[in-house]
Amino acid sequence: MTSEEIAESIDTNPVVVRRILSSLQDAGLVSSQKGPTGGSRLAQTAKKISLADIYQAIEKKPVFQVPYSSAKVKSGHAKKVASAVKDVFRSADEAVVAELSGMSLSQIVKHTVRGKK
Repeated sequence: MTSEEIAESIDTNPVVVRRILSSLQDAGLVSSQKGPTGGSRLAQTAKKISLADIYQAIEKKPVFQVPYSSAKVKSGHAKKVASAVKDVFRSADEAVVAELSGMSLSQIVKHTVRGKK
């Protein structure tokens, strides 16, 4: 499938698909070839690729972030709150990655195929 066809099937822009494929390629999860017979393929087996691998390749920033820098906060109490929230958000993001690590791409494919029956 072309990036245009993939984009249409998931209701997004082809540029988004190409950007994601580029990130996956940079992470060594897919290999891509340009040209009329080109395309992208998994660089590893689907069993070896975890959802955490995909998440970390695509998401450059943690899901949970303090929306401002604690360095910009003037109040001592507010700095403590920002620091505590930052620690909680870091733990939450680590939990997301840990949960995603337990699921492989092949498991998702199997679940999707079973769901279509």
